[in-house]
Amino acid sequence: VSLIQKNKFKNQKCWGFANRESTLVTAFVPLSPCSRAEAEAIEKELVEDYKFGRQQLIEIWGHACAMAVTKVFPLASMAKKQPTLLVVCGPDQNGAIGLVCARHLRIFEYEPTIFYPKRSPNSLYRDFTTQCEKMDIPFLSYLPTEVQLINDAYNVVIEAMLGKDAEPGELKDPYAGILGTLKQIRIPLISLDVPSGWDVEMGNNEGISPNVLISLAAPKQCATRFLGKHHLVAGRFLPYDVQKKYDLNLPEYPGTDCVVSL
Repeated sequence: VSLIQKNKFKNQKCWGFANRESTLVTAFVPLSPCSRAEAEAIEKELVEDYKFGRQQLIEIWGHACAMAVTKVFPLASMAKKQPTLLVVCGPDQNGAIGLVCARHLRIFEYEPTIFYPKRSPNSLYRDFTTQCEKMDIPFLSYLPTEVQLINDAYNVVIEAMLGKDAEPGELKDPYAGILGTLKQIRIPLISLDVPSGWDVEMGNNEGISPNVLISLAAPKQCATRFLGKHHLVAGRFLPYDVQKKYDLNLPEYPGTDCVVSL
């Protein structure tokens, strides 16, 4: 079994998928994680060349994230009697994806609660907020600093604060305080795309340590340092030419699923 690009990610966690074109597993084909520049270029190409709308992309990613949550935490597996989830949303695109994720989880009969401390003035993000409010998803006015209250009230926390657009050095209140609280919780923590406090390429810079990482469309370079139990790729929509151009080497999705586990 050979590992391509073995030296490129030396001392980092490596993952990939078996080549399914042969009846025998003759090679292990690793994924090619994206740098920040590549992730931004892919998104720009989707919007400008392929004419994906910004709302469309957020909806696709949010729905796929919700599907990923159901794969790892089916309703029947919830430890508490009520299938409660806490979704912590930031002010930018990652937060909007969290809002959409919460809305779909509500449709899937989970009971999400949203903490959205710094609402965006962006009209598109306001629309996502309105959709959640119209579906009677509760919004917290503050995040309890007593961690046990969070552990007792929820089965899982979904962290959608900052994503790939934030630099760890830019972490300010209220997010620095929220991050400190999330580091202490004892229930499973899910991060969307890039865990808050992580550098997109270098990984954990005193950030959180999620149990589950859901990469959007393709893993980012920091994902090679993810040590949690479940890593999934969500969002099965990238045009083949884009995949080929950026050498993404994405895994084969099972059936018609929009989520794949690595």
